[in-house]
Amino acid sequence: MSLKILDTCVNCDVCEPVCPNKAISLGEEYYVIDPALCTECVGHHDEPQCVEVCPVECIIVDPEHTESREALELKYRHLMSKESAA
Repeated sequence: MSLKILDTCVNCDVCEPVCPNKAISLGEEYYVIDPALCTECVGHHDEPQCVEVCPVECIIVDPEHTESREALELKYRHLMSKESAA
């Protein structure tokens, strides 16, 4: 499952630098998560780092982008293979 940042985001800037996949960026009004890059930190950490650091608890599982742990692991491996090829 990809994560999603709610509109209650206060743009505190703490989530973006902790994302190992660079899936978080500043959107038009608040930070957003690219579901194609989000692995919920599978392969990097035990827990999603953005959720761990968010002071307003505005990051949730995105119901529109559900993925199994296996799918997240495959996405992680794919992203890492692209990164090492670059």
